[in-house]
Amino acid sequence: CVTLDVQAACRDTSVTQELLKEGFHRDLLVKVELGEDAGGCAVAAQMRLPPGIYVDPYELATLQQHNLTKAVLFPDVIDVEAPEYSARDLLLLLFLEPDARCSRCFRAAVPVHARYHRPAQGTEEALVVLESPEVLLCCCHSEI
Repeated sequence: CVTLDVQAACRDTSVTQELLKEGFHRDLLVKVELGEDAGGCAVAAQMRLPPGIYVDPYELATLQQHNLTKAVLFPDVIDVEAPEYSARDLLLLLFLEPDARCSRCFRAAVPVHARYHRPAQGTEEALVVLESPEVLLCCCHSEI
């Protein structure tokens, strides 16, 4: 394993999430700034997506084939036509890429889609709460 004080790297870590674009088809941008330089460590964000949004597994597979993103989705079979009230939470493990402008910074974006909600009288908006992701740091390197 690489000699890195993981506690120091995790201390003072900041995580931000941004929804880019408008409407039902958005991009979720995740940015992580570690407390110290991670020196070749792998960084990932584990996110629980509520039923109101989803990642399309077919779109994700296409992005991965073109090396545009690295992610794992649980479950990997999703009903993309289901409305919010009959959908379930999803777990997304998104691998972040180093940011060339900052040695302690990592980022990745993934397309997310909003689901239809139940009809509501007198409102045109639905609230979808996106929790903060867990940051996973792997600093073990092997010759194999």
